[in-house]
Amino acid sequence: MKLSNILSLFALAAEAVALSIGGKQMHVERDSDTLQNIVTYDEHSLKIYGERVFVFSGEFHPYRLPVPDLWLDVFQKIKALGFNVVSFYVHWALLEGEPGKYLADGVFAFEPFFDAAKQAGIYLIARPGPYINAESSGGGFPGWLQRIKGQLRTRAPDFLAATDNYMANICASIAKAQITNGGPVILVQPENEYTGSSGTVTGGFPDADYFSYVKKQMRDAGIVVPFISNDASPKGIFAPGFTVNGSTAGNVDIYGVDSYPLGFDCAHPSTWPSGALSTSWHSTHEKQSPSTFFSLNEYQGGAFDPWGGLGFAQCAALINHEFERVFYKNNFAAAAALLNIYMIYGGTNWGNSGHPGGYTSYDYGSSITENREITREKYSQMKLEANFLKASPSFLTVSVGTAATGTFTDSSSVFTTQLLGNGTASNFYVVRHSDFQQTTALTYKLNLNTSQGVLSIPQIGGSLTLSGRDSKWHVTDYDLGGTTLLYSTAEIFTWKKFDKKTVLVVYGGPNEQHELSVLSSSEAKQVEGTGVTAKSTAGQTILNWKVSSTRQVVEIGDLFVYILDRNTAYNYWVPDFVRTDNWGAYTSNIENRTSVIVQAGYLVRSVYIKGTALHIDGDLNATVPIKVIGAPSNTNTLHFNSLKLSFTTDPVTGEWSSTLPYTAPTLTLPSLSTLDWKYVDNLPELSPTYDDSAWTTADHTSTNNPTTLLTPTSLYSSDYGYHNGVLLYRGHFTATGNESTFLITTQGGSAYGHSLWLNSTYIGSWAGIDKASAKTATYTLPNLVTGKNYVFTVVIDNNGLDENWVVGPDEMKNPRGILNYAIGSTPQSAITWKLTGNLGGEQYIDKTRGPLNEGGLFAERQGYTAPYPPNHNWVAGNPEKGIDKAGVAFYQADFKLDIPRGYDVPLSFDFGNTTTSNGTANYRAQLWVNGYQFGKYVNNVGPQSSFPVPQGILDYHGQNWLAVELWAQQADGARLTNFTLKAGTPVWTSIDEPKMAPRPSYSKRAGAY
Repeated sequence: MKLSNILSLFALAAEAVALSIGGKQMHVERDSDTLQNIVTYDEHSLKIYGERVFVFSGEFHPYRLPVPDLWLDVFQKIKALGFNVVSFYVHWALLEGEPGKYLADGVFAFEPFFDAAKQAGIYLIARPGPYINAESSGGGFPGWLQRIKGQLRTRAPDFLAATDNYMANICASIAKAQITNGGPVILVQPENEYTGSSGTVTGGFPDADYFSYVKKQMRDAGIVVPFISNDASPKGIFAPGFTVNGSTAGNVDIYGVDSYPLGFDCAHPSTWPSGALSTSWHSTHEKQSPSTFFSLNEYQGGAFDPWGGLGFAQCAALINHEFERVFYKNNFAAAAALLNIYMIYGGTNWGNSGHPGGYTSYDYGSSITENREITREKYSQMKLEANFLKASPSFLTVSVGTAATGTFTDSSSVFTTQLLGNGTASNFYVVRHSDFQQTTALTYKLNLNTSQGVLSIPQIGGSLTLSGRDSKWHVTDYDLGGTTLLYSTAEIFTWKKFDKKTVLVVYGGPNEQHELSVLSSSEAKQVEGTGVTAKSTAGQTILNWKVSSTRQVVEIGDLFVYILDRNTAYNYWVPDFVRTDNWGAYTSNIENRTSVIVQAGYLVRSVYIKGTALHIDGDLNATVPIKVIGAPSNTNTLHFNSLKLSFTTDPVTGEWSSTLPYTAPTLTLPSLSTLDWKYVDNLPELSPTYDDSAWTTADHTSTNNPTTLLTPTSLYSSDYGYHNGVLLYRGHFTATGNESTFLITTQGGSAYGHSLWLNSTYIGSWAGIDKASAKTATYTLPNLVTGKNYVFTVVIDNNGLDENWVVGPDEMKNPRGILNYAIGSTPQSAITWKLTGNLGGEQYIDKTRGPLNEGGLFAERQGYTAPYPPNHNWVAGNPEKGIDKAGVAFYQADFKLDIPRGYDVPLSFDFGNTTTSNGTANYRAQLWVNGYQFGKYVNNVGPQSSFPVPQGILDYHGQNWLAVELWAQQADGARLTNFTLKAGTPVWTSIDEPKMAPRPSYSKRAGAY
């Protein structure tokens, strides 16, 4: 750390800044140094309780999995990767649907999230915004912000005042959960991706006063841990020492950036664009924030997929295991000490919570799928990388050395970055193709400087292989708890020092040649397998081998080297025993924690000792061998979940071996097509006797919305408190006889649609396309009778509010609803409009499922989507038979499930694609399960046709209420095709069955219309 930076940090710790925003005087603490001493940091790494930690983090949003009892499952799967931290956003719109009324109960409560993280041993990075982006509706902003005049994300007084209640409440909850109070929160991020602006910005951009206001809200609520930032590109904004007009008031403690190097082109998953791999991370960071460690607070772990895309399987293929090998190791080569993978688990944009650019699924192509499966190879590859860093504390003080082609190898096609031990003898080398896009393999030899001099490696013979789109760690003078690994070309998964031995686990790709050397006077003895060539020379014991699928074990004194192929290493796990001090279940330095190394297939969650029994908890999806390396000497029996295992003990290695049996359960799922379906007309507004007197009158002659009004009164839905779900408008007029056409411009976000009726006559629809967020359409009207009263009924889908990523244009305020209309030459004022969305608007009725879950369709306003609707007098109707004309139908049924206990069984509702003689049918449908909206299906746009619904929303051992809203956007109606409930692979699991998310039953709603 440079002296100038040291002096400035001392100055910042002592300094307080007084500034005035919106008439308020504020006193801002400059950093957390004087507030607590548990979480500290320097230019190398974060420290907790004085111990350096590599922050390997994954992004997981609790609001995208509304079953609190499943949060522990996700945390444990993240922990099992070798991660130690989770970063999470908070969706403001879900907590303050009504201005001034903050509600965080039930599925929106944070205390269970914090408790589950602590139980799993996962620290948290809290990111409450107030702006989050996150592919969430409004970027997390509540819709009522459309009504304030001031610019969003600026010092505008009305915007700042609007954030106060939310920030005071959420930050108080976060403050209680800080590590200083025994909780898991170690870092907090003010705002998010505050990086770009366009046009005139109130207060200018970047605005230190605005950013310091957000920081002050957090400090006032009791947050004392360090602040981090997340610059969307490395501009150095609000890094320590950054000034705006001479002010440093906005600066954070730890500067960080985010990066999505492959973008979001899931349609071309094998394309790696030139220039995508950064070669300037380290040098840029040293210029922008030399006093803090290199922090990637968001790094690509998948991609969002738009309406009309190809689905998240393509995104998982884009950001796959090869991407992780090359791009993540490139980050480590820049000495990144915090890496947060966005997303590690994506979840679901249920209940209208997502942005209009995406559909219901937020799988994101993540390592953990939307239905919580860990079957993607990228999960296993990530585990290899995380466990290596977990076992390599010397990495946390490295200095980035030479990065070049040819210097450390005999090949100009190999690019090597040297990471020099800083206070340790260990050196690290990251190799990759000079052309990182290369898909063909090459061979090379290393020339490395070690404590035994410069060595040409392999020493015994052969060449190393670098496969296409691959990158590798090589190490020299690597400390194995007192034993020196002079070098290894094979990558290290983990190592551990047990009572009387040290175990090293290394791996390589298929058929690769590898070599390692140990400083030892002991000769090598192969105790399992064949084919390892050993040589002892000059105090070195050298092992050379060709990788195969057969495990090999070599003994060198008290060191046991386990040699694996990569696919076998995927099945190895390193669960830690819980400590009894402040660290508890959290991950501490490898020499300060006890663990076992386990080969066990699908998942190992945890390990503990009870009496003399070693208990391992995990999940199985097949019968597999189990091997336990390093079982504590005070244990003599082995249990996996509830099963006691007989085992054999290897007389040389002491390894325990047994078999984990898996029996697939018998599943019986209901046939959805044969359920006792009931039907309700979901568009009674078309009836000539329909009374809309209770609807909201569109009578605002002005608006604070920056979108210029083109109509006599505002028809922007948020001006009247309707922000989510389907919107309905009723336009009354008296005909003059000259009306022959009706022009209408509507806006509802990407892939939205609208339909139009005159009285009960269907006029037409805009069925929607993937990229169109607005549409101007002209419809031909039937002959109207002069002097007769008519009413237009307009149904408009709202696929969420736009995000507000760039400061200035206020894109979140892009209105929803009707933007313009014209009825021939008749004045616009001849039509008087009423509108509705969800019943009550911002005074929403269903406090359990939140302010965004419901929209404006009749059944939703009545609450018929909840369990036990009043369906006794409803007529029979089946969604697979559908309706024979344009309109909206509501179908409701119930069914029972009896899923065998002890298994985690993913279930999904699948829609088949419906076609007609004219091509793909134009309709959209909404899926409701026990009152929760868990799917928006658009048949003519796609791509999503399978909608996972987790246990806890579905009752796996009881009755469930299912509803489908079918909106036919063509004159001959619509029907569902092959609507089914399907199961994925059952997993025998150790997790407790989740309690049901609250699901209040139907009760008659006062004032429902």
